[in-house]
Amino acid sequence: MAYDATKMKDWQIAEAAEEKMPTPEEFRQKLNLEKDEILPCGRIGKLDFLKIIGRLKDKPDGKYIEVTAITPTPLGEGKSTTTCGLIEGLGKRGKNVGGCIRQPSGGPTMNIKGTAAGGGNALLIPLTEFSMGLTGDINDITNAHNLAMVALTARMQHERNYNDEQLERLTKMRRLDIDPKRIEMGWIMDFCAQSLRNIIIGLGGRMDGFLMESKFGISVSSELMAILSIVRDLADLRERLANITVAFDKQGNPVTTADLEVAGAMTAWMRNTINPTLCATVEYQPLMVHAGPFANIAVGQSSIIADRLGLKMFDYHVTESGFGADIGFEKFWNVKCRYSGLKPHVSVLTTTIRALKMHGGGPKVVAGLPLPDEYTKENFGLLEKGVANMVHHVNIIKTSGIKPVVCINRFHTDTDAEVALVRKAAEAAGARCAAATHWADGGDGALELADAVVEASEDKNDFNFLYPMEMKLRERVEKIAKVVYGANGVDWAPEAESKAKAFESDSKYDDYTTMMVKTHLSLTHDPAVKGVPQGWTLPIRDVLIYSGAKFLCPCAGAISLMPGTSSDPAFRRIDVDVKTGKVKGVF
Repeated sequence: MAYDATKMKDWQIAEAAEEKMPTPEEFRQKLNLEKDEILPCGRIGKLDFLKIIGRLKDKPDGKYIEVTAITPTPLGEGKSTTTCGLIEGLGKRGKNVGGCIRQPSGGPTMNIKGTAAGGGNALLIPLTEFSMGLTGDINDITNAHNLAMVALTARMQHERNYNDEQLERLTKMRRLDIDPKRIEMGWIMDFCAQSLRNIIIGLGGRMDGFLMESKFGISVSSELMAILSIVRDLADLRERLANITVAFDKQGNPVTTADLEVAGAMTAWMRNTINPTLCATVEYQPLMVHAGPFANIAVGQSSIIADRLGLKMFDYHVTESGFGADIGFEKFWNVKCRYSGLKPHVSVLTTTIRALKMHGGGPKVVAGLPLPDEYTKENFGLLEKGVANMVHHVNIIKTSGIKPVVCINRFHTDTDAEVALVRKAAEAAGARCAAATHWADGGDGALELADAVVEASEDKNDFNFLYPMEMKLRERVEKIAKVVYGANGVDWAPEAESKAKAFESDSKYDDYTTMMVKTHLSLTHDPAVKGVPQGWTLPIRDVLIYSGAKFLCPCAGAISLMPGTSSDPAFRRIDVDVKTGKVKGVF
């Protein structure tokens, strides 16, 4: 039974659905798991990855389905909603289906974006737990990351306060000679806090730390979250955590977490994070949650671990990539699949008529403000101009060797004629297309989409990476810029080019993947530029190094690792019913 999504808020739908949500034990039986393979935690549970993958290692994989989107409005175009709806639709067709989405950050949840739990009748439950910490993975990442900073700053203080003989005798440490001007890491917390972007630490006396500039990022931007997304097991996690570059010494050599002797303790904090959390859709299909968001500054994917589990447990496993295909799918294609060795069968491109109208020249869309009339009334002029953005994303996916399925995430204000126009353009571009009303109707509204995905999953594809690992960094960036973004070329700032040349000349970086850093609101580096711009150049201002994840991160435009809180944040409307203890107001 679908709930009336036009009259009920997401937290109200979730509250109603959660009354009949299967217990971890009921899910264990439904999924044919052994007694010790699910670790209960209230209404949810963690899946014991090592035990399950060990038992099912010889079982053939199911169909691997990825969900991405066109360039979104600031409101998002419903990738998580489509992921949930597709799983529900496949469930209605009697398929053994499950999936994985990413854990939301407390920053956007308490700000203007919401929880990323889907919406309406295509929603993940339990909503409150999902939105506010779940089983603690982000908290564990925050503690592990900040422990590295504790180790760094304490080491700098002790090295300043003691000579070499005292340092060895009193602390059993060798001098690392850390350069305070070349600290790579900062501190993290899981809220949007612009006042912490640039800070001074160590104020006070000699025993109050090391006086220097520092910074905060949001927790999900941490390299540790990127590492969790791509590791294959606990041993891989331990090795990668030890290789993180925290700073450089005064001779220019990297100082790692292993040098600070903190990697083991960081792994201890993160040991349980390798186990995905088992949640459900409001129609009670299994839906794992693992890893975190922020595809514009990190990998932005649900984890390889969850995909490996899902492909063994389900005949159809649905995974989600962050933001548009230019960012999320490109990283799924050239980073995640390269690390995992997994080959997708289908990619679903989520599109909305409102976003296409925006790309056709519609008025500015601002989160928290009502949509202008152009987005809720029939307007063929804007729509016809805007479909070029969808076609561009279709072509990105086709370049990988996959024939995509375009999902028109249909709103009640969209007309049949508008839907027909988008469908015609998608099919002309070489994609299958399905309109879906899963937000309003749940699985029943996603049957056309489910059928299109099942049909597409039987197609043979020629999935190939955009570039070989042998290609040098600047050549890779040039190819991504031209083929994926549609740029004419790349303009390297002198410092960025100097770094790129140094990385290219050092063989230890040959197996590092390329993790582009770019706004998600445009195909370009400029979030104000919509549609499919022509005749532009991509500027690269810096190259960051994530040595644990083995990422080289070319930065296009100005990207902050710490978002800011808006003037009308969501936390103003979130509260607790003091009689029942239930949270209300989460969206």
